Amino acid sequence: MKTKLALGAVAAAIAVFSQGAFAQASAPANRADVKAGAQAKAVAPAGEKPTAAPSTTSDKSREQRKETTKADKASGKLAPAGDAGGQKEDKAMKSTGTETTRDERKAKTKSQQKAKQIPAAGEKPNQ
Repeated sequence: MKTKLALGAVAAAIAVFSQGAFAQASAPANRADVKAGAQAKAVAPAGEKPTAAPSTTSDKSREQRKETTKADKASGKLAPAGDAGGQKEDKAMKSTGTETTRDERKAKTKSQQKAKQIPAAGEKPNQ
């Protein structure tokens, strides 16, 4: 009995709320109103004309770009390809906690080894 009562209440609630969802707020009075509304929507809205995107074509030929790239590669100005190139450098800086690069650290260590400032492996450092 309780199930039938609950189902009846749910069905009544659905019926009441579904009428509001499907009803139009204001129905047009006649065909002339409908046509006038359709014509008003057909006219483009006022505003500025959209601007064209700037050209992405290069002013250099393919051969000129190749020569520029070769020159940059020879001088060391060429950045690594892709997004990972910059990330590798950032990661190296973050992991060491220093501002020096790996090459600078290697050069410093090599000069310290030549000056015998670094003890051999397994030996106690001099203090």
